[in-house]
Amino acid sequence: MDTPINVFSNWVKSGKDEGMEKTHSSSVENMMAFATKDLNNYSFIDAGCGNGWVVRNISSDPSCKRAIGVDGSYDMIEKARRLDTKSDYFCTDLMDWEPDQKADLVHSMEVFYYLEKPDLLIQHIYNTWIKSGGRLIMGIDFYKENIPSHGWQEDCSISIMKLFSEKDWVKFFQNAGFIDIKSWRHDEKDDWSGTLIVSGIKCKASLTL
Repeated sequence: MDTPINVFSNWVKSGKDEGMEKTHSSSVENMMAFATKDLNNYSFIDAGCGNGWVVRNISSDPSCKRAIGVDGSYDMIEKARRLDTKSDYFCTDLMDWEPDQKADLVHSMEVFYYLEKPDLLIQHIYNTWIKSGGRLIMGIDFYKENIPSHGWQEDCSISIMKLFSEKDWVKFFQNAGFIDIKSWRHDEKDDWSGTLIVSGIKCKASLTL
């Protein structure tokens, strides 16, 4: 078993990372269509950006004023920087990083379950990454209701993959303080339950008199 960061760094070296966009583009397009439909002049952060493919795509939106990618893999970030000199990329532990300015939209695809305690990352993002009224949206394929995904940890020899239910993930958002939480599944077919998508809004700060 190896750490997620080492596994994905090796993916860069073998070129396997380039399949991520093909595999996940439909789900990400669904997420972004939902999350950006009412946004103008917005800022964007991709948590666990890999080689930056989502950042590159979203930065082409004229309404996106700034796009940032954050990832723990040096190899992924170096490739992202080579492919995209317009956006900002940071190689760091997601739990340690804070943006210089809070964002309107934070996105993550196939990342949160690689943390020992993903609820703590969701809370950290709520507290330090997102503006009041901003949105977090995440997508995952590895969850309890999606039975075919259960063998992935052994198949990929990854040391940390935390399996939670849809109800658990919604609860993580609720406990962090998010409101207007929505969850749905994209691209369900046959025995595949689809990508689980969860999204919530950071409550706007109330004014005290």
